[in-house]
Amino acid sequence: MAKKKKKKKDSGFISFLSSVVSFFRDERFRYAMGIVFLLVALFMLISLISYLFHWKTDQDFEWSRVLSEAEIQVENQGGKMGAWLSNLFINKWFGLASFLSPAILTFLAMALYRIKIISTWKAIRNCLILIILLSVSLGVLFGDGNGILGSGPGGAHGFFISRWLLSSIGYAGTIFLLLIFYFALLLFTTGFLGWAKNKSISLPFERKEYADQEEAPAFSEEEEPEVENFQEEEPFEVSSRKEELVDEIADSPAAEEADKNDVEMMVEDVSGINPDEINPGEGALGEYDPTLDLAKFRFPPLGLLLDYDQEESTVSNEELISNKNRIVETLGNYNIKIDKIKATIGPTVTLYEIVPAPGIRISKIKNLEDDIALSLSALGIRIIAPIPGKGTIGIEVPNQNPRMVSMKSILASKKFQETEMDLAIALGKTISNETFVFDLAKMPHLLVAGATGQGKSVGLNAIIASLLYKKHPAQLKFVMVDPKKVELSLYSKIERHYLAKLPESEEAIITDTQLVIHTLNSLCGEMDERYNLLKNAQTRNIKEYNNKFINRKLNPDKGHRYLPFIVVIIDEFADLIMTAGREVETPISRLAQLARAIGIHLVIATQRPTTNIITGVIKANFPARIAFRVTSGIDSRTILDGPGADQLIGRGDMLFLSGNEPIRLQCAFIDGPEIESVTDFIGEQRGYPSALLLTPVEDESSGGPEVDLDKRDEKFEDAARLVIQHQQGSTSLIQRKLSLGYNRAGRIVDQLEAAGILGPFEGSKARQVLVQDEFSLEQILKGLS
Repeated sequence: MAKKKKKKKDSGFISFLSSVVSFFRDERFRYAMGIVFLLVALFMLISLISYLFHWKTDQDFEWSRVLSEAEIQVENQGGKMGAWLSNLFINKWFGLASFLSPAILTFLAMALYRIKIISTWKAIRNCLILIILLSVSLGVLFGDGNGILGSGPGGAHGFFISRWLLSSIGYAGTIFLLLIFYFALLLFTTGFLGWAKNKSISLPFERKEYADQEEAPAFSEEEEPEVENFQEEEPFEVSSRKEELVDEIADSPAAEEADKNDVEMMVEDVSGINPDEINPGEGALGEYDPTLDLAKFRFPPLGLLLDYDQEESTVSNEELISNKNRIVETLGNYNIKIDKIKATIGPTVTLYEIVPAPGIRISKIKNLEDDIALSLSALGIRIIAPIPGKGTIGIEVPNQNPRMVSMKSILASKKFQETEMDLAIALGKTISNETFVFDLAKMPHLLVAGATGQGKSVGLNAIIASLLYKKHPAQLKFVMVDPKKVELSLYSKIERHYLAKLPESEEAIITDTQLVIHTLNSLCGEMDERYNLLKNAQTRNIKEYNNKFINRKLNPDKGHRYLPFIVVIIDEFADLIMTAGREVETPISRLAQLARAIGIHLVIATQRPTTNIITGVIKANFPARIAFRVTSGIDSRTILDGPGADQLIGRGDMLFLSGNEPIRLQCAFIDGPEIESVTDFIGEQRGYPSALLLTPVEDESSGGPEVDLDKRDEKFEDAARLVIQHQQGSTSLIQRKLSLGYNRAGRIVDQLEAAGILGPFEGSKARQVLVQDEFSLEQILKGLS
């Protein structure tokens, strides 16, 4: 009896379990649960969207009381439950990534309805991983978002995980780690690995040939499930059964037709290619990156520069009205009526645009420049009659309190940061307070002139700083000539990054006149070599050539190389012309005429803009010119081919000419300590082993001069005694002590070298004196006579 009772109890429990299982297996239960999941997903979506609009009020409540106390009201469209759920998911958990949560419920509903568009469990797994990754990503990018949505766009989870990652591996490491996870998720989602695995399995299959179709194995519908079960249980083994299946499918007429179509498609794809045009190396390694040698080079940050900018407008309404009334009154004294007047305030000057009454001659207004300056008690009045492109006459009046323009504000401007110019130079601000940026590569050379102390050196520093903030050391090199030896000396710290020099030169900043001549001649040689490279590459300019080289269409074994831009900075050009004359002017003229296409550009500065310094040849090849304040109208006409530079007020006030009419600018100010900070930042980084070495050009002074000592200069013996006395063999010493020109002094030095009194040329160092006393000199002179 006991056994029977026990058997009845067991059978009753089993029947109960079977009824429960049958209830859950019932189709009606599955459909009901699918509807429940879809409704919950819709409820969550509405609550989450509503939380975006009412999170400030709803999150202030204590959520333990919200569900229990009826007097507490919430604004969420999902009510208290929706507000609690959305706060939990967005604020305390995963932030905006929580919007993927309803998708998980939707996938569960699809599984219950047996909708097999995608793999349900893989989709749910990927959604969960994506929620976590997006939460952390939003935390990294936005942090707490200043309290937006409570804990920020990434939620509390994203915020704390991102803070921990940032403190552990830094910003770059965190971004790199997240990218790895996203890439891994993409691989598993797209099934790329499974596709590759299937491809590798199908390779060793042998194709079986059957003499008769009846001999091929046939499979009934009952056998098909066995194959499916086999694939699930043993995914890594390939049985003969599976080989037979593949063989049967491959031998079918449909497969043969598909193979035939594939072959025809392949033939059609390659039929239009000429084998002779295929470059086996092209594209195999990707594009060449010239910056790889210094891949970790960092551009100097803007924080190294100082911000001198004052308030936006330093001109009061009283000053504007007073100037306007005085202009109208002065013109009225000469019976010149004004219909309209408008003021545009700039950092240094204010432009008053006037529209004269009909019948007024423009020349009549232009002749009143001094009278208007007298009435306004101002220096630097300039009249533009008429303003190009406008039907107005401009009167530029200096501000009583001019505003300094910092280099930092210019380099930080959107116009400079987003420019795609080859050699972008941010020079300053216009009268309308717009940042002025021009492309040196299109100028293609620049002449800078101005009296001492008017901003010329600052302008050169602004040009150099613009290029340093924009171009990688692999893309740009400077050749710097500084006869004064102090203006450009700070840039010696970036010698291994940005500078170019001759091999025999100890210093990259060239100060010796003779070395300047050699350097300019070597640049002419570089120019000729580059033109030969362009000719062989069948390109017209440096941009086309470098694009070909980057795309690996030029063979380095045939002499091709990446060509950086070379910008030649020459300060105190007048001193070079006085000491070397035509020896400097000739290579500069050659470079100015021909070097544009191959990326060599000249920036020449002088404080003496006279006609014997800025000759017609120089002016003809320097269409772009910068004029700071000069002392006379003659100097202004020498630089700009017209007046205006003598009317400037100084301290960076300048005129830029690259077309018909000059543009008035306030040059950006960059001080010595700022330049030092920038050069220190660059110089402390890893650079090239040395500066870019230019190829020397052999000439008389470098290869031992061929001099006829029978035709010695009449000052030869005096010069010989002079160098013996001072034990210094320099051209400048002979030139200075004997009051000779540079060319004649240079010829005497060549004769002294040929006579064995002086040693050979040694770059920037003075020549070695080979004779130590007067007695030895006399013996040499007797031998020559």
